[in-house]
Amino acid sequence: MFQRLFGRERNANRAITDALYAQIVAAARQTVFYSDWNVPDTPLGRFEMLSLHMYLVQHRLHGEQGVAAEVAQVLIDEFFLDVEHSLRELGISDVGVPKRMKKLAKMFYGRTAAYDDALGQDDRVALAAALARNVRPDAGSWPHAPLLADYVREASRKLAAQPTESIVAGTAAFPAAGTA
Repeated sequence: MFQRLFGRERNANRAITDALYAQIVAAARQTVFYSDWNVPDTPLGRFEMLSLHMYLVQHRLHGEQGVAAEVAQVLIDEFFLDVEHSLRELGISDVGVPKRMKKLAKMFYGRTAAYDDALGQDDRVALAAALARNVRPDAGSWPHAPLLADYVREASRKLAAQPTESIVAGTAAFPAAGTA
């Protein structure tokens, strides 16, 4: 009896996590990022956009208690499992995966600190600089960074306005890129 009850709860939570993660991935794959704003359509470019959108949800749920904190943790676990799976699909050996995962985790958490600082101060210029440094480190000057910064600020506002209950029920609404 207990297994049935806990099994159902785990499946319901899994469905919520899967729905949220699918929305994060869909937001990160918006065509405008790659076609109009010149985000590199490479594994690293896609990692940057997925990291950015994962950060936005984590930022929104930061400080929440109970189910919201659990959802945030399960989402970040899912994100890193997905990254690991992608590395393996790219042909990284079993020996090389942990080293790469450590590097990518360090990259992710470094970016979250930079984005937190800029969003916390509502500093569009600092946010654009952080995005340019992370998304297009090879570009020198990236004219689309302010557009991405505006998108991030709008996404953060939109997620902040969304009730926690809605997010933990499986809905994270992101704006359409390029509409601001």
